[in-house]
Amino acid sequence: MVADLVLRDIGLLVTMDGPELVHAWVAIQNGLVSALGTDTPPLARETLSAKGGLVTPGLINTHHHIFQNLTRAYAPATNATLFGWLTTLSPLWARLDEEAAYVSAWIGLAELALGGCTTTTDHLYIHPQPRLLDATIAAARDIGLRFHPVRGAVDITRQQHGPLASTTRQTHDEILEDWERLVATYHDPRPGALVRIALGPCSLFTASLELYRAAANVANRLGVRLHTHLAEDEDEIRFCHAKYSKHPVALLEDVGWNTPAAWIAHGIFLDARQIQLLADWGVGVAHCPSSNMLIARGTAPVTELRAAGVAVGLGCDGSASTDHASLWLEARTALLLARLRGGPTAMTARDALAIATRGSAACLGRADELGMIRAGAPADLVVWPTAGISFAGAHTDLVEAWLRCGPISAHHTIVHGRVIVRDGQLVHPETDEILRAHARISRALIAAAVQS
Repeated sequence: MVADLVLRDIGLLVTMDGPELVHAWVAIQNGLVSALGTDTPPLARETLSAKGGLVTPGLINTHHHIFQNLTRAYAPATNATLFGWLTTLSPLWARLDEEAAYVSAWIGLAELALGGCTTTTDHLYIHPQPRLLDATIAAARDIGLRFHPVRGAVDITRQQHGPLASTTRQTHDEILEDWERLVATYHDPRPGALVRIALGPCSLFTASLELYRAAANVANRLGVRLHTHLAEDEDEIRFCHAKYSKHPVALLEDVGWNTPAAWIAHGIFLDARQIQLLADWGVGVAHCPSSNMLIARGTAPVTELRAAGVAVGLGCDGSASTDHASLWLEARTALLLARLRGGPTAMTARDALAIATRGSAACLGRADELGMIRAGAPADLVVWPTAGISFAGAHTDLVEAWLRCGPISAHHTIVHGRVIVRDGQLVHPETDEILRAHARISRALIAAAVQS
């Protein structure tokens, strides 16, 4: 059989499902990996050269708020705490409309693809207008990324002692109705799915326990996943103790989120007992190292979480806090931060790659098919350049060189057998037009904030 696409001339193929292969090739048929090897590659309708580079599974982003790229590096919030940052920016985000949701998602997804991401989530918790998540799904389909959007929700606002503006709040009926609609319209439970929906009350200081319980009930009935922020900030810990007399992890059990269907973002303020509870429940953690460092409240105990058996994935977090959407940069930062905390043996480049692929896939409930390269798995692959001035002298271990050298972006990004990034460039011709729209919308949001 003639393959649809053969990726050949691979210097090192890291499958994450078996031994690493030198001078390898991968064949793709109908969006799936059909074969791989080191002998003569099969015939194909299209051949794509890796030029002796490193090939890995596509990186998987487990936490993001893509709409926030409309307010990147927003000066009044750059030096704020988490609560101060949210208080400053939420009035701007409350002006989000369908065009802004689509354009910001398009740009954010394109940026992720250029950074070697093939699957991403997006926790959209601001819904001042209907069908904003629909717009982000449309953008994902246009770009071609595998998409796990989280329909977020807020029902506690500044008036109830939370940090978000009152215009971000929705009623329970509005939220539950949209959860049901989105799952019925878009969620695909089949293997190889390109779109899956998750439910996500924003955080314990912006959503009520009643909303968390409702999310758990709906998710269990419809067979979808749950996602939220948890144990991210000392202000959150104090809020939960003052309002509920419990740590956020204990509240997970109270609201029925002590389930393998849930994964949380950040998980910074955890002790050994709470880490073990997450492991026992099967709750995953999205590690967002750059965001943690910029907000400067701490960082997740990644080594301890993984040692306990918790699935740890990688996340960019909101574009307004991290101000970039490169999972390569997040993987490198995770490596450096782990070694800063735990010493030179705390993490290797292969550990960081495992977090960004296998760990992330487990967080999204797709450990059986994503984050690895094997026959029958979705063909989500990235070719990374390993030549040129940045890599001069780095030839003994291409995986370590991948994160120690650089900076780099993907040479080719392939999602479900479709080339999204070719020769370091996004294949879509509309990029300049979308960038102009993004600039117009972003400037209008900020101008409106200044005027108000």
